[in-house]
Amino acid sequence: MTMPLDADLARIIPLLPLQDVPTLTPENVRESMRALAASRANVPLPEPGSVEDATVPGLAGPIPVRIYRTTRKPAPTVMYFHGGGWVGGDLDTHDRAVRQMAIELDCTVVSVHYRRPPEAKFPAAFDDALAATRHVAAHQAVYGGAGQPLGVSGDSAGGNLAAAVALACRDGGPRIAAQLLIYPVTDVRGSFRDAEENARFPSRAQNAEGYFLTLEVMQWFADHYLEGGAHDTDPRVSPLRAASHAGLPPAVVTVAQYDPLRDEGAAYAQALRAAGVRTIEHHGAGLIHGYFGMGAASAAANAEGQRARADFRMLLEG
Repeated sequence: MTMPLDADLARIIPLLPLQDVPTLTPENVRESMRALAASRANVPLPEPGSVEDATVPGLAGPIPVRIYRTTRKPAPTVMYFHGGGWVGGDLDTHDRAVRQMAIELDCTVVSVHYRRPPEAKFPAAFDDALAATRHVAAHQAVYGGAGQPLGVSGDSAGGNLAAAVALACRDGGPRIAAQLLIYPVTDVRGSFRDAEENARFPSRAQNAEGYFLTLEVMQWFADHYLEGGAHDTDPRVSPLRAASHAGLPPAVVTVAQYDPLRDEGAAYAQALRAAGVRTIEHHGAGLIHGYFGMGAASAAANAEGQRARADFRMLLEG
């Protein structure tokens, strides 16, 4: 469905970070994302039953996680991988959104702070996401409850990690009950610079600038995550390029109309459907990248996020 840009989101776009690519550094990207989260400190946080910081073991040492629990016991457990172009997000930048997810899903959510580039390039983020998922699966009794469903979720670069983890778990375990891919990165071949590759996804040109996330910013992110474009066709980086999508868990895939990543997200939903995977797609009419974190500013963003989370809960609980 084609709709005009949501008026509430149009008003806040000039206030959002990542708008001046020549000045970006990993440090100021991280700081600007933390500052954006902190700017809403006067808005009460959603309050699940409890929130606890912890670590889980990883290949390169302990991985920080934040565990959100509701009063429901036992309950499903959902892994959450934050966005931020692999470079910028952390547990705090996505704290509000994950709190809301735990409440609406009425489950335990484990938010994972994976290693970030440029300090740790690919496959560090993927390795941490998979290690955390396998650890939680092996200790379900400590989280939502033994024998309860386990899901994976994430936004943007985190949606990329969630899709890649679902592929790895299909092939090597554990069983994933459902996946929620929020405006995910699904095909990094060419690092968003290759004209032929970009032409496959018209949204990259249509929404290249003016709607918060830009194509130039995605190029900057890909440059930091990958070693000079190496590994860009590896399914752990570009899950759309997996040899097969058969046997993957049911999925909710959300995209946003005014997002350069829209068409690759839609292509992933189509690839899942073509492989026989039950897939629910949310088109994000009138919305921009990042709208899951903009519900306080936009009624349309809030409603679309609620619908996607409700569909994910349905798939998760089977």
